[in-house]
Amino acid sequence: MQTVICAKWGTRYSSHYVNCLWSMIRRNTRRATRLICYTDDSSGICSEVVTRPLPKIALPPQVANLPWRKVAFWAPDPGGIAGDVLFLDLDIVITGLIDDFFDYEPQSTFCVIENWTQKGSGIGNTSVYRFRVGSHTYLFDALQQNPEAILSKYPNSQTYISRTIREKTFWPEEWCQSFKHTLLPRWPMNFVRTPELPPNTKVVAFTGKPDPDEARDGKWQAPWYKKIYKYVRPTPWIAEHWR
Repeated sequence: MQTVICAKWGTRYSSHYVNCLWSMIRRNTRRATRLICYTDDSSGICSEVVTRPLPKIALPPQVANLPWRKVAFWAPDPGGIAGDVLFLDLDIVITGLIDDFFDYEPQSTFCVIENWTQKGSGIGNTSVYRFRVGSHTYLFDALQQNPEAILSKYPNSQTYISRTIREKTFWPEEWCQSFKHTLLPRWPMNFVRTPELPPNTKVVAFTGKPDPDEARDGKWQAPWYKKIYKYVRPTPWIAEHWR
């Protein structure tokens, strides 16, 4: 049984995102796979998705609802999972077979996207990563022991993990794309060209804005003075996959 996990807290993403993620996983796996959603609100989530409380982590109030919460999964026992587990953010679109994420570099205890905006710097993007439960508990322990020191040193959780973890492997570059950073045509061509989906892409991540439904419909929520460059044409292939 392959285990995929996700996390949903607060109001940024609705249960629709969890259900859509599960639907995409089912269409893009050939082996038995389960999805566990760790959440503070399971209402509206499909009954086929396993729901569990968010793993406990003590964080200063200013980051309590930021992705720093994901460091909780590096605890010795984050709750009901073991072995190699695939974490997927909710704001992604699965466009290809994801069984390969479980098979790639099986000796590695941490496989992650090489961050698109920091190539060559060793920073991973944790929209899609596979980790071995219990393998790097010092990441969790250090944050619990001295959170203010870590927060003052690292701008975000994925930089903290990337700079601190003792072993990491990057996915093949073509597997994971960023809608905004690798697929969206550069200004001003984004006004006349529709973003294309490259072959061999397995996951498209929608970091920040636009969200998948917004990009699908050609909408980008931004202040008026940024709309001169924050623009996306309606993107039909998103509707094909994000459902």
